[in-house]
Amino acid sequence: MVRIAIVGRPNVGKSTLFNRLAGRRLALVDDRPGVTRDRRFGTGRLGDLDLELIDTAGFEDVTDESLEARMRAQTERALDEADVVLFVIDAREGVTSLDEAFAALLRRRGKPVVLVANKAEGHAGDAGALEAFSLGFGAPVEISAEHGEGLGELYEAIDAARPASEAAEAEAGEAPLRIAIVGRPNAGKSTLVNALIGDQRLLTGPEAGITRDAISVDWDWQGRRVRLVDTAGLRRKARVNEALEKLSTQDAIRAITFAEVVILVMDATHPFETQDLQIADLVEREGRALVFVLAKWDLIEEPATRLAACSETAERMLPQLRGAPLVALSAETGRGLERLMPAVAKAHADWSTKVKTSDLNTWLRLAVERHPPPMVAGKRVRPKYIAQTKARPPTFVLFASRAAAMPDSYRRYLINSIRQSFDLPGVPMRLTVKAGANPYADSAGPSRRPPARGKSVRKPPGKPSGKPSGSGPSSRKSAPSRSAGRGRSRPRAPRS
Repeated sequence: MVRIAIVGRPNVGKSTLFNRLAGRRLALVDDRPGVTRDRRFGTGRLGDLDLELIDTAGFEDVTDESLEARMRAQTERALDEADVVLFVIDAREGVTSLDEAFAALLRRRGKPVVLVANKAEGHAGDAGALEAFSLGFGAPVEISAEHGEGLGELYEAIDAARPASEAAEAEAGEAPLRIAIVGRPNAGKSTLVNALIGDQRLLTGPEAGITRDAISVDWDWQGRRVRLVDTAGLRRKARVNEALEKLSTQDAIRAITFAEVVILVMDATHPFETQDLQIADLVEREGRALVFVLAKWDLIEEPATRLAACSETAERMLPQLRGAPLVALSAETGRGLERLMPAVAKAHADWSTKVKTSDLNTWLRLAVERHPPPMVAGKRVRPKYIAQTKARPPTFVLFASRAAAMPDSYRRYLINSIRQSFDLPGVPMRLTVKAGANPYADSAGPSRRPPARGKSVRKPPGKPSGKPSGSGPSSRKSAPSRSAGRGRSRPRAPRS
């Protein structure tokens, strides 16, 4: 049991995260700050971690006898009792002075801290998540407590930060490789697990839907600890009617969220159907490494032709996972089974890759020279600098001028070029394009920009214009033009 204290300034979503981890609505949630005042305790579960949760009041930097000061004392008591501290900030508002003051307090406490950037759904929280690096707690975990996004990354961060107090964890050394085995009903998932571990651990049969719960099986592969999670078959949402099947589907999706590598098992007689493509897209959106498995390969005639056709279909239908491993095997006969785990290990290593910043910027210069960014509204987007902010999955930040105008097609070109240049086939990637700060944006000095076309410029009185006005000596000697009597010209006096 890991004791977690959820802390931060008011109205950043601490109670929402508390309810999400507890799995039920225990704490009051409202848009107004200061709803939570006392510490609230609860229990929850994240993946295979049992959690003891402490919800706290919003931190206020006061030390007098006020109510806010007494609420701060309750928060400090929660810090003393916790094993791991979840420091929550609002990714949409960015880092505030109160966040910085609380970060200084946490550093003095010396507790393991996981920095959580909440409200990071979409792209509205990208800037605030980047600002969070300045707090000194490493890369923030971007989540949306309200929508349940980013819980897989939060699980990994808590698992890495918790103290190794349990004897089992201390003896185990490194954490097991977590693999979720998913697919449509009756695709051969349970049969594959039994074939891998060499034991009839799971029920199998010709009937569809035998597996209902997500079953975890610990296994040792070449001296490496592996945790296989067999899941229920995933059908299309429109076909899921029974309440029990809905629960099984939720359990399978949860297994994908907390896995590191996902094995998508497909029936080789009819692979890459609509539901297979939707499952693969879900895995990519969750940011997990993916391995395709064509099961029941012993039923296929002309296997070489069929394998080439399946590879072409995967490249065409799932371009966001281009190059993902495709393994054809038969769990019944054992044919091709020896190729699966090396492919899983390679996918996990690619998924965990960290690229040096110097190598990335050398690649960026060559990629831009090979294919410059297109012109948008008569101006060119100019990439300047790129860095990797995290792995699992590889996440990059590209700084460029006119970042908002960069087309999605050029962004896809950059991602595919990273995959090809650094040998990362099939790995889900995240690329955020940011604009550099404009030093003249908030300048108080006069603007040096020329006036817009069609707008007149008022001249100060007493200063002559650079052009002759028509009232000088040269203009009186010149002959009148045809338009002399039009507009604002002065009419001539009649001759006497």
